[in-house]
Amino acid sequence: MLILLNKPFGVLTQFTDAQGRPTLADFIKTKGVYAAGRLDRESEGLVILTDDGKLQQQITRPGKKSWKTYWVQVEGIPSDQSIEQLKQGVVLKDGPTLPAKVRKIAEPTLWPRNPPVRFRARIPTQWLEIALQEGRNRQVRRMTASIGHPTLRLVRTSIGKWRLKHLQPGEWVMLDNQPAKLQVQRKKHKHVRKS
Repeated sequence: MLILLNKPFGVLTQFTDAQGRPTLADFIKTKGVYAAGRLDRESEGLVILTDDGKLQQQITRPGKKSWKTYWVQVEGIPSDQSIEQLKQGVVLKDGPTLPAKVRKIAEPTLWPRNPPVRFRARIPTQWLEIALQEGRNRQVRRMTASIGHPTLRLVRTSIGKWRLKHLQPGEWVMLDNQPAKLQVQRKKHKHVRKS
């Protein structure tokens, strides 16, 4: 079984939380599935859940990791030199990153984020598409910060061959052995406060 979920902002990529914050359990009622990798609370977008241990390892195991693509809004306009740094790999506290695929993109058409990204009239922003094979903790955010352009919004759009496509925040699709059989599950997402 395979579930593709568009994780909303403010939701933890786990099924329980002692502090009562929103989790995957607020959206996914299917038993026996687990997230293949994580997406931090402040990030949005594609999360894969599965009951297939081999598939989970294929997606997350070092050396076998799938490419993951993100749309990233950063503060300021990175220079071509800064983009090249990201492509070649930057040095973080836990060591150098692998080379990445990075390019500037036009602002994508996305759902409104709740709460919205803070807008500052005198500071422009730029959207980047960043693809990685690694999956370190908050890696994309740390990479953009290392070149002096903090991440304002981060949306994961794909993991390997799976794409977010038309799913809205909180919606999910279950895929089975018959790819033509898709069922989109919609759940109204309650307002999530940033704590």
